[in-house]
Amino acid sequence: MKARRHGLVLSIIREKPIETQEELGEALKAEGVEVTQATLSRDIKELGLIKVPMPNGDYRYSLPLDRNFSDLLKRAERIFEHAVISFDYTENLIMIKTASGTAHAVAAALDDLDWKEVVGTLAGDDSILVIVRKKQQVEAILERLYKLRR
Repeated sequence: MKARRHGLVLSIIREKPIETQEELGEALKAEGVEVTQATLSRDIKELGLIKVPMPNGDYRYSLPLDRNFSDLLKRAERIFEHAVISFDYTENLIMIKTASGTAHAVAAALDDLDWKEVVGTLAGDDSILVIVRKKQQVEAILERLYKLRR
């Protein structure tokens, strides 16, 4: 549930300007997720969200631009450990199966790692398609994915 909620929070703040925890809580509620203020505050801290200025002078939640790779890797490991079920591949495509509702959070963590061999990811509810640049790179990417999962 936590990984799904984190994925939703990231999606919400990317799609629209969220200025307060109350607005974020309402946006989550609209997605069918009820949270307490304490949980929301903890999620904001765990995701490393910051407030950035908007042109009109107000502030909105955002991901920090200077997140270091170590933080991104730890976050990916945590999400992969709890949400990823299996991997499969063909040619230059990797399919990641996840627990229901967690694919967006897993894909966001993978995208944040910014692996140059990966063109991008497409996430559904419980699966992610990872598009690898060359089929010769798939084996190396799979090894890295398995390490994230521990």
